[in-house]
Amino acid sequence: MKEKIVLVENLVKSYSSKNRKVDVLKGINLFVIDGEILAIMGRSGSGKTTLLNCISALDSFDSGKVLISGVDINKLSDGKKTKFRAKNIGFIFQSYNLIPVLSSVENVELPLLLSGKSVREARKLAIEALERIEMKDYLNSKPSELSGGQQQRVAVARAICGKPKIIFADEPTGNLDSKSEDIVLSTIKDLSKNDGLTFVIVTHSPKVSSFCDRIVRIEDGVILD
Repeated sequence: MKEKIVLVENLVKSYSSKNRKVDVLKGINLFVIDGEILAIMGRSGSGKTTLLNCISALDSFDSGKVLISGVDINKLSDGKKTKFRAKNIGFIFQSYNLIPVLSSVENVELPLLLSGKSVREARKLAIEALERIEMKDYLNSKPSELSGGQQQRVAVARAICGKPKIIFADEPTGNLDSKSEDIVLSTIKDLSKNDGLTFVIVTHSPKVSSFCDRIVRIEDGVILD
């Protein structure tokens, strides 16, 4: 049996707004199995993006526990948390977040260079990642020269190039047309099946969730099923 790569216990998160406390996550319990594609679904304001940010070590939380590969991320200092994310976690966002003046390969290799990889090694890993998602013909293309689907595939390459254990994605196909969405989802499915990558995807799309192995639904900061 595969292990639980993510384990969330009684996670609580709140914000202060106009002198009042707003409870966003109300005692979340959740697990993610190594190698699976998990969808977190919910309406706008349900807490799904906040949950993603908390369990991916992007945001802090009030109480509870989040373990990733057995590591309690809330016990890490900010510096160690940053290093942990760089080594173990990849991110895919709805807005691609590509740097306009950089080519595809430069966008993919930049996080590797920032993490201390040599220029040669970063370029090698970036090219391998782009080839892995069938973007080798666009290594030198800038974002403005690519379609939305192609830009998102570059973002996927950037997420996988550091060989993370798990990838968190927030509405990764939200800005794509149907054909581009199919390509990106097929790529995610392939990476999970053949490379053993784990994906946690926040989405409101039934089409996206249909590609996933399991669906968790959240409403008003509580897991429904």
